[in-house]
Amino acid sequence: MFIQTEATPNPATLKFIPGRVVLDGSPMEFASRESASRSPLAEKLFDVPGVTSVFYGSDFITVTKAGGEWQQLKPAILGAIMEHYMSGAPLLADGAAAGDADLDDEDEFFDEADAETVDMIKDLIETRVRPAVANDGGDITFRGFKDGIVYLNMKGACSGCPSSTATLQHGIQNLLKHFVPDVVEVRPM
Repeated sequence: MFIQTEATPNPATLKFIPGRVVLDGSPMEFASRESASRSPLAEKLFDVPGVTSVFYGSDFITVTKAGGEWQQLKPAILGAIMEHYMSGAPLLADGAAAGDADLDDEDEFFDEADAETVDMIKDLIETRVRPAVANDGGDITFRGFKDGIVYLNMKGACSGCPSSTATLQHGIQNLLKHFVPDVVEVRPM
């Protein structure tokens, strides 16, 4: 098994590409050791000293570190990923479904009068923003819309990335303002 690695715009996050489907369904983020209990692989990755977050995309895994150098951490992370896939163990613990960790729709907020605008915003995020963000090892989801402000949640490599503010304000905000005149600003949540 050959696992590729890619740098992300976030120097604290590295993208691991195992060459197979990682997660069928919505991306999942494990931002703590406690949340990782749902996934045997995420638990193993949190056992690597310095790992602070694990994110599963459709065909990649991003790992975020708090300390240490990638050259020291990478072999242990690669070993954990390889061991997991070679064992044939499931990615998620029994009874856990891929979408269970993402309860994003329940937390959305917007005025019903803005439903058409929100649909346009969500469509643009889904078709133009999320694929680009996934290339960088992360994900971005709609959280809400109020008074012309779009609230987005950044995950994986995008969470805590030094360039995330520029991505939000120059890339995503400009795109949304161009196609949806009601949008005046984009903010992280």
